[in-house]
Amino acid sequence: MTGRPFTLIAAIIFGLMALVHVYRLMTGFQVVIGTHVLGQGLSWVAVAVAAVLSFGLFREAMR
Repeated sequence: MTGRPFTLIAAIIFGLMALVHVYRLMTGFQVVIGTHVLGQGLSWVAVAVAAVLSFGLFREAMR
């Protein structure tokens, strides 16, 4: 068991968000905010950022 449950929860949330962006990339799901359509390139960046944060938080939680 880990001594840092909130860090582990944050790592899981970031991991899930990375998976949501991978899903968006695979299905071509469009995100529209107002009249603006967010491009697929944004999801590539979001996958990278969320995955790195999730990995780092998992490592920190297991210390």
